[in-house]
Amino acid sequence: LKQDQNSTLPSIEEEIDQTKEDSSQIKSKNTLDIERLKIEQGKDSIIQQKIAEVMNNPVKSSYEFKDGLLFKLMIMREGCNMKKKLIYLPSSMINDLLQVYHSDPLTGHFGVQRTYLKIKNKYWWPNMKQSITQYIQSCLPCQQYNISRSKIPGRLQPIPPSEGPFQLVGMDYCGPFKQTPRGNKYVLCLTDYFTRWVVAAAVPDCSAQTTAEALFNEFICKYRVPAVILSDQGTHFHNQLMEAMSKLVGYNHIYSTTYHPQPNGMIERFNATFVPQIAKFENKEDNNWNEFLLPVVFAYNTGTHSTTPYSPFQLLFGREPRLPTDGQISSFTFRKPNDYYEQLKKSMKIIHMHGRENIIRKQHQYKTQY
Repeated sequence: LKQDQNSTLPSIEEEIDQTKEDSSQIKSKNTLDIERLKIEQGKDSIIQQKIAEVMNNPVKSSYEFKDGLLFKLMIMREGCNMKKKLIYLPSSMINDLLQVYHSDPLTGHFGVQRTYLKIKNKYWWPNMKQSITQYIQSCLPCQQYNISRSKIPGRLQPIPPSEGPFQLVGMDYCGPFKQTPRGNKYVLCLTDYFTRWVVAAAVPDCSAQTTAEALFNEFICKYRVPAVILSDQGTHFHNQLMEAMSKLVGYNHIYSTTYHPQPNGMIERFNATFVPQIAKFENKEDNNWNEFLLPVVFAYNTGTHSTTPYSPFQLLFGREPRLPTDGQISSFTFRKPNDYYEQLKKSMKIIHMHGRENIIRKQHQYKTQY
């Protein structure tokens, strides 16, 4: 690609320098390393008391002291005797951890439950959920931008859940927003109805051509051709170009009716979530909201969804996401591709079955409450 002489885009050298600078900033902010955990646990009187109890009677303890760290042993799930080791977080590090897991762009300023579910598989401390609740309730950006969502009266007709990922994908626009330095004013959002996986693309307008290009480049080329796309009847979706594209690529494009747009309600609910999340990070003077778009989508896709209840990442890829907050991996195991594939097939079958059952259960629940 040729760079225009009048272009304001940075050169490759400038990009590399900026990347180095950003990396050094990230490293300086990484306060949750093992050595600091050991030091802070050593200063915590309650943790030191627990360590003494474990050393005196390790068999009957619900804690484990290993490699200089105290862990809390928690049963993984009901009916399973396997226990998971969670780092006992010192009280001096709770605010630092909540800053990383709630206030960072890659964790997205989401609510109590999503934040709690991301933390609870890695760390533990007494009254953990209460601490998280208090922290988020005192978060100024959340207080400023979070909105309550009341139910609209009427009859709810949920869409039956599909059998797997990308069989039914909702598509909608969010915006217009203030124009960014890159010229973007809208966001095209696509949401998979099975996994709840979200793809979002910042675009300069919502014309038919822009819609077709973003759909093809950001979704179809990166994931697959969906079986069905559901959208409203806006002219950016309902036009000859989009109709020709659906026939050429091979998907069925259906539309919600003008007076009954609820079938595409799931993606509209995400849009209602997305707007305040972006607002918590953007610089109003620079109008740089598109710089936080992908981190916020990442935070959403790696957070546990209340309906399934898995993260969209886990339902799509069959494994738990690894987050920047998880630190460096100390060791890993080599596996043959065939062995990994067979294990992945088994895992995906179980996860998809449970996910679909939970979607149906939640839909019945929503229908009775609507």
